[in-house]
Amino acid sequence: MDSTHLGWRTLAKRQWPLACALLFFTGSETLSDYTSWWQLPGSVVVGALAVLSPRRPFDAALAAATALVASSVVLDVVDETAGPAVLVSGVTLSEGAATMALVAILVRQASLPRVLVGVVALVLAVGFTQPLRPSFWRRYYSDVDYAGPTFWQQVLAGSILLVLSVGTGLYFRARDRERATTLRAEVAAAQHAERMALARELHDVVAHYVTGIVVHAQAAQAVPAAAQEVLPIIAQSGNEALTAMRRLVGTLRGAETSDASPAATSDLADDVRQVVAQSGQPVRLSLDLPSGVPPSLGRSVLRLVQESLTNTRKHAEDVTRVDVSVAVDGGVVHVVVADDGRAAKAAPVGGSGGFGLVGMRERVELLGGTFSAGPGASGGWEVRAALPIAE
Repeated sequence: MDSTHLGWRTLAKRQWPLACALLFFTGSETLSDYTSWWQLPGSVVVGALAVLSPRRPFDAALAAATALVASSVVLDVVDETAGPAVLVSGVTLSEGAATMALVAILVRQASLPRVLVGVVALVLAVGFTQPLRPSFWRRYYSDVDYAGPTFWQQVLAGSILLVLSVGTGLYFRARDRERATTLRAEVAAAQHAERMALARELHDVVAHYVTGIVVHAQAAQAVPAAAQEVLPIIAQSGNEALTAMRRLVGTLRGAETSDASPAATSDLADDVRQVVAQSGQPVRLSLDLPSGVPPSLGRSVLRLVQESLTNTRKHAEDVTRVDVSVAVDGGVVHVVVADDGRAAKAAPVGGSGGFGLVGMRERVELLGGTFSAGPGASGGWEVRAALPIAE
């Protein structure tokens, strides 16, 4: 048996218009002089099944068909008519409306085999009400010699109502499919954006520290006497890499963490100085930063400086100077990192996945800025970025 697992609160929000309409029809029939109280239980059961059918549409359709037949048998036994407003065959207005709703919901939610079985069961149950129930028209309109709609008139009316019900169900089924497709696309886009953000974070932060560890380890191997000076730097870089990894794992697990990166404090100038000092390169630093740079934007500035210095260390040889400039002008943070080295002939430390420049460009463009990277005018490599300060 199928179940949509629709919650009761969601069901109430979706079905209250149908419930009110069926209550109105049933109440109008109950207050009529032509209505038998023997008809009321069947109408209430079929209406309740129609309202609750989104939870189990196929089961509700079979139960409603059974209820229609059972109600017809009861009315035949007690010799009471169903009335007053007979639409098709022997069903009342409330029963007919509930049956149409059941067909529409069944077509909307159930699989094709269940739709066929459920619709056939409801159509047969409605058809059996005509021979089973005493004729409302013969009993109350015998003096005008009117026996009610002819067989073919009822078939035509029933066919029109059935087509309307099936068409309504197909329309909502298409809407549900379109909504599900849109939702899947949004989820996929959100997952892709999250993966890209994590990839940038891994490349910009963790790879930066690991590259430093490898470079200093290679320096210690080349100059054993410098090992005592290099080992503390390696240990510090390793600890910072572990801290960054723990933060990323906490983000993946959805945990709230106060272990923010040390390069993301409220003082952007000090943060830039710390990144430059940790790079171990001959950097000439120029800062012109007011205190109004938002921390979220400052973090992106730090990542740009950090990744640019990492690229210099990995890809450039014979570097004697790296100019790093971070300044604010006209509400825009300008970042320039330029070196005077030449392209390395050997493969860079840790290989080159080619994601550094891509990640920097994506980070800048997401913030509405501009990014460029390429050979400098006097040689070397130059990275430029302009990030607007959001008001």
